[in-house]
Amino acid sequence: MTSELAQLFTEKVVPMDSTALFRLDGQVAIVTGASSGIGAHLAEVLAGAGASVVLAARRKEKLETVVASIGGSASGFQCDVTKDSDLGDLVDFTMDKFGKIDICVNNAGVSEPAAAEKETPEQFRAIMALNLESVFVLSQLVGRVMLEAGEGSIVNISSIAGLLASGQIPQASYAASKAAVVNLTRELAAQWARRGVRVNAIAPGWFPSELTHDMFMDPRGQDFIRKRCPMGRTGELSELDGPLLLLASKAGSYVTGETIVVDGGWTII
Repeated sequence: MTSELAQLFTEKVVPMDSTALFRLDGQVAIVTGASSGIGAHLAEVLAGAGASVVLAARRKEKLETVVASIGGSASGFQCDVTKDSDLGDLVDFTMDKFGKIDICVNNAGVSEPAAAEKETPEQFRAIMALNLESVFVLSQLVGRVMLEAGEGSIVNISSIAGLLASGQIPQASYAASKAAVVNLTRELAAQWARRGVRVNAIAPGWFPSELTHDMFMDPRGQDFIRKRCPMGRTGELSELDGPLLLLASKAGSYVTGETIVVDGGWTII
């Protein structure tokens, strides 16, 4: 054994702080649909990891409450994500204030369950506009900023309803829109991978939010989830923290075009 090789074996190894990979200090993030539920929680997680976060939502009072609870690293911007001009203003606001955008979480969405034979074309189009079209428009706007910078991470919030039929809860428009988000994520990732911009998605199962409120408040709904889910329970918001930070941070620097399913095993059976 050479002296150099022997030295490698005898030198004290300094352990690496792997948690530092998940830090977002100095980063700037946008989160849509951030006035309540999952969106508000994701914004709080990003801020807790060190990012400056711009929370976007329609409801001004609720938005202000969430921003105040997060503190100085959070800013609020009232907007309707179905309006292209509002999304343009959101990006301009963020760039004027911070000069860059490192992370974008497309979370805004809605579901209005209805039997397919009764759902009107107008209702279908409205849900597609919010759940899908707004994701493309904002991704395009922030994507241009990120592409110029040569780096960035976009995280789209899909759903297990985008991976399989919801069956007992008829919602054709929601399922179609969330499935489209999954493949839009792949397409944008493929186009932008060589230019430093990563695009991924998270597909949550049953988590507490305004969309699931009625289901969670109904004992029959809770029973349905417990019996159907392999883990036998609903998700806790904190269980989305790891996937979000992986995709938003340097810890996920070699991950793009993927959809991380966080559902207690719902989609495996």
